Amino acid sequence: MTGENEQCRQAQGCTITSKKDTKQTMKAVAWYGNKDIRIIDHPRPLVTDPHDVILKVTSTAICGSDLHIYLGCVPGMEKGDILGHEFMGIVEDMGSEVKHLKKGDRVVTAFDIGCHKCDFCTGKQKLYSSCDNTNDSKQQEQLYGHRTAGMFGYSHVTGGWDGGQAQYVRVPFADTNTLKVPAGLSDEKALFLSDILPTGWHATELGEVEAGQTVAIWGCGPVGMLAALSAQYKKASRVILIDNVQYRLDYAKKHLPGVETINFSTRSTLEQLKELLPNGPDVGIEAVGCHYAKSTSHKTQMLIGLETDPSDILNEMIMAVRKGGMISVIGIYVGTTNGFNIGAFMEKGMRMAAGQTPCQRYWPTLLPLIEKGELDPSFVITHTVPLDKAPDMYKMFNDKMDNCVKVVLKP
Repeated sequence: MTGENEQCRQAQGCTITSKKDTKQTMKAVAWYGNKDIRIIDHPRPLVTDPHDVILKVTSTAICGSDLHIYLGCVPGMEKGDILGHEFMGIVEDMGSEVKHLKKGDRVVTAFDIGCHKCDFCTGKQKLYSSCDNTNDSKQQEQLYGHRTAGMFGYSHVTGGWDGGQAQYVRVPFADTNTLKVPAGLSDEKALFLSDILPTGWHATELGEVEAGQTVAIWGCGPVGMLAALSAQYKKASRVILIDNVQYRLDYAKKHLPGVETINFSTRSTLEQLKELLPNGPDVGIEAVGCHYAKSTSHKTQMLIGLETDPSDILNEMIMAVRKGGMISVIGIYVGTTNGFNIGAFMEKGMRMAAGQTPCQRYWPTLLPLIEKGELDPSFVITHTVPLDKAPDMYKMFNDKMDNCVKVVLKP
């Protein structure tokens, strides 16, 4: 997938497979199989379509959803795929139709690739993550009935775009998919506009979180913590984070004053939640995803291929959230599940909303809040290391070693 003879793949209105400069290579983080992450020499990308920019990457991060790839839970991966969808950098080169950027501009990039032409990108809801024109995957269309947007570094089911855990990356439709970063704002404060801050905010939008409500968040990783930050900003009366990794719960309490925590390794989530909120939380946020099965039954069914995703967490949320309550799902799910408690969901009169985050939609809200110091997502960073340490950091992040919460890589 790396040479001059690589076949160019076209989605509507854009070229997915970029031209390559075979005379100049770069370091990149690539997937070669389950728990097999490597640093490779890869030809640098070139401007391929007139609306492209080439970024020299200054900061890139490992996302919790990258661990789904690391563990082999995401279909459509091919050996040598370049990973990474949380990145920012400096404009190195650009196509002739880029209107709002210039060489040398410092920008952060959305993980979801919008075209700003289709009905989803230009509609009232600005659903860039549902773009019609940036993903050519027939497999995804067969799985889901439609294709969603292309996504950087996240398998051929989302287009097979090269990711940004690299020294250079090509960004298509750059006027839509990049955001200029003010000079006074550090990489650490801006980087997470690429994904996890908008995703945490999106969780509270899907959950329709309002002042005075109670919010329980399953998963105390970076996204769960930023969902808690967003809920607190929206003046939720109580925010409860649920996990079984005590150092993460302690970390959240240290950096998010007022947040409450539940460690389900000591006693069941349902028992502890009922003591805190007898009627159940108003809103439950799922920030866990597909590879964390709690029960032996679902671990076995996933192992032998009877399902791709467990329903453990969703069922627990249905049991816990109050009657008439709201469930927001922003953890990654990829396929089918068994044993979903649709009866309880229906009889309790609940609602559920889910979806990949249209990052670009939230930038006009979130960037000013960061600039004013009202939101600071950088607190989740625990490790900043050179890019070539990525294989070790994937293992550390996945195995929850060295009190790791969030890893930033510096190319």
